[in-house]
Amino acid sequence: MGAALRRIQLGNALSAFGNGFTVPFTFVYVSQVRGLGAGTAGVVLATFAVAALFVLPFTGRIIDRRGPVPVAVAGTVLAATGSLGLGLSGSEPVVIAAAGALGAGISVVQPALATMIVWCSTTATRSRAFATQFFLANLGLGVGGLMGGLIVDTSHPSSFIRLFAIEAAMFLVLGAVIATVRLPRTARLDAAVTAPEAALGWRGLLGNRAMVMLCVLGFVLFFACYGQFESGLSAFAVTVTHISPAMLGVALAANTAAIVLAQFVVLRLVEYRRRSRVIAAVGLVWTAAWLVAGASGLVHGHHVVAIVAIISTYALFGLGEAMLAPTVSPLVADLAPERMVGRYNAAFALVKQLALAIGPAVGGVIAAAGAYDAYVVLLVACSLGVSVIALRLGRHLTPAQDSPLRATRVVSRSPLPAATGTPEPAAR
Repeated sequence: MGAALRRIQLGNALSAFGNGFTVPFTFVYVSQVRGLGAGTAGVVLATFAVAALFVLPFTGRIIDRRGPVPVAVAGTVLAATGSLGLGLSGSEPVVIAAAGALGAGISVVQPALATMIVWCSTTATRSRAFATQFFLANLGLGVGGLMGGLIVDTSHPSSFIRLFAIEAAMFLVLGAVIATVRLPRTARLDAAVTAPEAALGWRGLLGNRAMVMLCVLGFVLFFACYGQFESGLSAFAVTVTHISPAMLGVALAANTAAIVLAQFVVLRLVEYRRRSRVIAAVGLVWTAAWLVAGASGLVHGHHVVAIVAIISTYALFGLGEAMLAPTVSPLVADLAPERMVGRYNAAFALVKQLALAIGPAVGGVIAAAGAYDAYVVLLVACSLGVSVIALRLGRHLTPAQDSPLRATRVVSRSPLPAATGTPEPAAR
């Protein structure tokens, strides 16, 4: 990696480290420590997603016009303000407003960072760059959560203030690191756009059939996995499989461990393979994960077997996530016209947030109704749908988009034209 990309990755890891201090404890903090109740805590968690839906439609255009650095710095300041506000506020309106600021700030930072990584990488190195980002983010999140668990004490609200203060400080560190990055970009960014797709704005993006299919695929991916971690899957594990909350924590740790341990091994295996087929394989891995989860509910009488099955479910999800990291985000970048990378990243982030908002709601409703058989069937169908959509997407991708390293290797190994009596013109 170049110096600019190293700084971006370092800032991203530190930000994830700060998030780890608060993410596992926000619900408990709002509902119990501040005494605002579970309903308000649920509204606070929903506000994160709703805030993203408001800011993301405008974020991409600003990134493309002004560049990702000022947008990312502004997002870190907003997120730090929201995090500190959560730690210091005690009334319901202020807590919800602070959550909105934190959610909006994080939503602005994510596509800006993704655009910076695109600018600092090439088609050949982009998969490794995004895999490294995902690895460091999960490592930072896991370490931060572990250290936060050692600090937090529900009988002392001041311990939670320290957690949110640490998170706010890490956002400011991220902003300071990003502000010093010198992107390898010489073209002046302004409102003048030459690409026909960019001239059409969002209409150009919607006219890109491959991108639209990728967005549909992304929605199903995030709905079937990330959107279920904090709602349906957790409820299923506790209610049907009858595992303790402590074992649920172990299962979540297994998910992170699978990502951290498998990321670069998986990267070596998928780098030269077609991205569409790798994503299709993720659908099969997650199908197996949901089937194992369903089996854990059938063998809950054998407690040890049921616990192992749930832990295996979370680990299989982690394996699938490690396969997605070097494929989906780089594919978004490769589908985007040069001057619309910010808009494409923001559009995909918007789809992700929609899935993360709808997924927990659906999982919560099904869990409340106790229809867990239908729940498992639904998620198995979604996972198989991932495989089908991914294979159909592959038909709309060029060889360079579907497998850039393989295309580069084929070009580099192609034989030179035979020598003739007519000299080749000199390259200009």
